Amino acid sequence: MSMRKIYRELARKHGISAKEVRQEMQAALTDAYTNPLNNNEITKAYQNRVPRHGEIPTPEETVRYLSGKVKENRA
Repeated sequence: MSMRKIYRELARKHGISAKEVRQEMQAALTDAYTNPLNNNEITKAYQNRVPRHGEIPTPEETVRYLSGKVKENRA
């Protein structure tokens, strides 16, 4: 499933726009990666598992990583 389709489906379910879905996902990721309460070794180790181009992953990078983990666990 494409990210566009995922955003549209979530938007429909929650009564918001696809653009808002992506913005909210990015805001949640930004908070998770910048919140001082998450500044410990264990959390950082898990966060560093997510491949990304910048300091904070995009929703697309996060979904790609998590979908790969789901596929691994099904095998």
